[in-house]
Amino acid sequence: MIPLHDPQHAQRPTAIALGSFDGLHQGHRRVIAAITADLGGSDQTGSDPDGAAPDKAGQDRPVPTVVSFWPHPREVLHGETRLRLDLPTEKLELLEPLGVRQLVLVPFDAALAALSPEAFVAQVLAGSLQARQVAVGDNFRFGAGRRGDVGDLARLGARHGIAVTVVPMLHVDGERVSSSRIRRALAGGALDEARRLLQRPYRFSGRVVRGRGLGRGLGWPTANLRIDGRKFLPQEGVYACWVWRHADAMAPRAGAIGAEQIPRSREPQGKVPAGLRPAAAWSADALPAVMNLGPQPTVDPDSPSAVEVHLLETGLNGELDLAGACLTVEPVVRLRGQIRFSGLEELSARIGADAAEARAWLAQQGPAGPAPAIACSPLSPQELG
Repeated sequence: MIPLHDPQHAQRPTAIALGSFDGLHQGHRRVIAAITADLGGSDQTGSDPDGAAPDKAGQDRPVPTVVSFWPHPREVLHGETRLRLDLPTEKLELLEPLGVRQLVLVPFDAALAALSPEAFVAQVLAGSLQARQVAVGDNFRFGAGRRGDVGDLARLGARHGIAVTVVPMLHVDGERVSSSRIRRALAGGALDEARRLLQRPYRFSGRVVRGRGLGRGLGWPTANLRIDGRKFLPQEGVYACWVWRHADAMAPRAGAIGAEQIPRSREPQGKVPAGLRPAAAWSADALPAVMNLGPQPTVDPDSPSAVEVHLLETGLNGELDLAGACLTVEPVVRLRGQIRFSGLEELSARIGADAAEARAWLAQQGPAGPAPAIACSPLSPQELG
């Protein structure tokens, strides 16, 4: 896994792809390709975290680096809540195959927001990050009041010996590919459209918390997931999905930015009830499932939105204790919206129909790839139940 740094701990000098890169869609990857294509980024190995990356001749060579801001500038400047298509831990894994060797998150605060375009280039890009090359999309703006544009970046970069590459925006079906467009697709349950723009399936991960056992009482036991509150989720409804349980494999390096916000790899400890196999015994293969995303209108009309997953493989729901396990969910198709049924018997019958429909969909469409090695946030004993 590539490292996550703040500017002070970054490997230097750098070749930078600069922007928000939320979702890492097709357009973002074009910007990143501008700094990896000529550097052989996919062949580079790591170096001293506080030093430079030497090439074969012993000369310093720029480290392919994605630079973004945390939190999102609009959260600081306008008090907006910005749900992310990918969290920092997810972004690390998505960046590695692209030839990027580090992710640098610049802490965005009022002081940074007040920097003029000239000061931002001099202090952050040329100073802290020792940038030799910077690539941006053609709509990039920077500096106090968003006064700087790509022309200003090229002019100021030249003063400091920084080569600037401006990448044209990507359009699909006559509309710009953007994070906002992908959010609209997900908010409408249009998973195929989101997959097309992302060029990969949309996934999210969470830890299993103990619920009230209502599903088990109906004959449909579920794993109730605690999802990071900063993650953007698709439209509420019932979905056919693939599910993985994977070992926690990643913890942030000490001193990395936002380490207190990024999940550490630590499984909650606890006893497994008699007769149940621990979830660690489960293989990493994808398992077919049906998911309810949203409230429980029949059981509890006032219940908050939740993520509940029922595994479709016979026996697994009764054999595995998943409490505390980290699951990754890949929703494949939205089967229906939320419905309030007349009673539990009607609800149970509809869940059975949903499960059958999910099996049919998943038999036609396998998972799009292996599960990501993403660490979920650890749970307290109270959350674990």
